Amino acid sequence: MAYLFLLLAISAEVFGTSLLKATDGFTRLGPTLGLAGSYLGAFLLLALAVRDIPVGVAYAVWSGLGTAAIVAIGAVFLGEPLSVTKVVGVGLVIAGVVVLNLGGAH
Repeated sequence: MAYLFLLLAISAEVFGTSLLKATDGFTRLGPTLGLAGSYLGAFLLLALAVRDIPVGVAYAVWSGLGTAAIVAIGAVFLGEPLSVTKVVGVGLVIAGVVVLNLGGAH
């Protein structure tokens, strides 16, 4: 159940982050409220996840998957360029998460 909470937390955070551009510097109420609600939900779910998952592992998974998802969303939906350097960087972040999990961080 803890990993389900973590995945939901990541999803909420990624949704909120994807709204950042639409807030137009927090001048647009709708996207700003969506972002704030998403972040609040994300942190609530993360708090539930770390009851059973070590915080270092949870945060590594959170940041790794969140980063990869935001890069993909930026490229597909926001028209941001996807370079080889960006792909390699995301790959290294994901590799770090895998190493952390395989290295006995549980």
